[in-house]
Amino acid sequence: MAHDFDRLVERRGTESNKWRKYDPDVLPLWVADMDFPSPPPVVRALAERVAHGIFGYGPTLEQVTELHELVAARLARLHGWRVAPETVVLLPGVIPGFNVACRMLAAPGDGLLLQLPLYPPIRRVPGNCGLTADTAQLARGADGRYAVDWEAFEAAVGPRTRVFLLCNPHNPTGRAFRRDELERLAAVCLRRGLAIVADEIHGDLVYSGHRHTPIASLAPEVAARTITLLAPSKTWNLAGLKCGLAVIPDAALRARFHAARADLVQTPNILGYTAAVAAYRDGEAWLADLRRYLEANRDVVVDFVRRALPGVTVAAPEAMYLAWLDCRGAGVAAADPYTFFLETARVALNDGTTFGPGGEGFVRLNFACPRARLVEALERMRRALAAA
Repeated sequence: MAHDFDRLVERRGTESNKWRKYDPDVLPLWVADMDFPSPPPVVRALAERVAHGIFGYGPTLEQVTELHELVAARLARLHGWRVAPETVVLLPGVIPGFNVACRMLAAPGDGLLLQLPLYPPIRRVPGNCGLTADTAQLARGADGRYAVDWEAFEAAVGPRTRVFLLCNPHNPTGRAFRRDELERLAAVCLRRGLAIVADEIHGDLVYSGHRHTPIASLAPEVAARTITLLAPSKTWNLAGLKCGLAVIPDAALRARFHAARADLVQTPNILGYTAAVAAYRDGEAWLADLRRYLEANRDVVVDFVRRALPGVTVAAPEAMYLAWLDCRGAGVAAADPYTFFLETARVALNDGTTFGPGGEGFVRLNFACPRARLVEALERMRRALAAA
C-alpha cells in the first residue's frame, strides 16, 4: 500500500470537533471524519493556494468551472451516468443542500418520507422546514442486515407526502442499496408523485462485492425528479473545508433550487473549492488505498465484536466507515451502551437513540482511524464488558 494509514497523527489542539468534545483520556470513535491526513495532492494544492496570499471571491453560481467538469466526467466513468457539467451545482455542504431542496419541494405541513434509523441531521429536516416526518422503519434480519420493508414504505406515503429523502449508502446501517431495490424505491416515488432528494455522500466508500448506484442514473424519468447530493468530504477527509455538490439534471428543477438558495446558501469557500478540484483530479490512487485499509479495519471490527464482545452483534457494513453495533444483549450495557462505553471504557461512540426509533440499544462506531487506535478502543470495550 503506497499510502501510510497506520501513522498516528495528533489532532488535539487543532480545533477538531471529534477530538475536543471529550476528556483527553477518551478515544473518540464517533463523528464521521477520519483520523488520516488528506491526500498529498490536496495538501499541496492548498499550500500553493495559501502561498498565493489572496483569498478573494471564488466561482459564482453561474460559472461552469473545472470542478463541474471533473465531477461530470467522474460520474460517467464510475457509474455510466452522463450529465452535463452545468447540471452540477456547488454548495458549502450536503446538509445545506438537503435542507434547501426540501424547503423548495414541499410546503409547511407537507410530508417528508424517511427510512429509520437515520442520520440525525436528516431527521432534523422536517422540523427545520415545517414538514411532517412520514417514517418507515427498515427491516432488520436475524443476521443484523437491514432491508427495505416494502409494506411499511408504501404505507408511510400519505396524501401530503411530497419528498423522499434517500440516504444511500445508508447511515447508520451501512447498506449500499442494490440496483433492484433502488428501482423499486424509484417506482414507488414515480407512482405516488414524490420528488427524490438523494444524500449519496458515502457513495465512494463501498466495499468488495457491493457497488454504489446513483438513483438518478436509473432512468431519465427518475433523474428528472431527483436532486442528488455529493461531496468530497467523506471520501478524501475534507469535511472542515465545507464543499458539497448537487447534481440536478432537470433545468426547471435546477432553477427552482437556485431560487430557493438565493442569498442564503452560497458556493464553497475558495479553499474548499481548491481542495475539491485537487481531490477529484488527483485523489483516486489515495482513495483506492484508503478503501482497502478501511475494508480491513471493518473486518477487524466485525471479527472482534463476534469473538470478544459478548452480547454485541454487528452486520458487516457494505459501505462507509461506520459500524452499527447492537448492544441489546450486552447485559448492563444494554440499556444505555453509549454512556456505558464512554464512562467505563473511555471510548466515545455515537448514541443510537439519536438516530430515531430503531436506534435504542445501539451505538455507531467510526473505524476510520489507524488500526492500532481502533484495536485499543475495542480492547477497552472488551475489558469494560468483562468487568461489568
